[in-house]
Amino acid sequence: MSKSLFWLSDEAWSAMEPHLPRGKAGKPRVDDRRVISGILHVLKTGCRWRDVPAAYGPPTTIYNRYNRWSQRRIWQRIFEKMAAAGPVPDELSIDSSHVKAHR
Repeated sequence: MSKSLFWLSDEAWSAMEPHLPRGKAGKPRVDDRRVISGILHVLKTGCRWRDVPAAYGPPTTIYNRYNRWSQRRIWQRIFEKMAAAGPVPDELSIDSSHVKAHR
């Protein structure tokens, strides 16, 4: 595994994995941790879906998982369940700045 790639830590994966969808009929999903790490890599770096490093799997798989789960609100449900499972910090900080970039 390259150091420049993003991989979910064991701690992050163990927190997320119980909230993933289960039991859907059809072809079994490929390695969830690898694909989700690929999705997070794209979102973190801003690269194009088709430019995702091969270590994460086929770009089509990475994009399709992100898109289909977005349409089914799975990402939202995972976030809500994970947020509800942990303690609320005593202090929070929100940075409202953003940078808009064009290729």
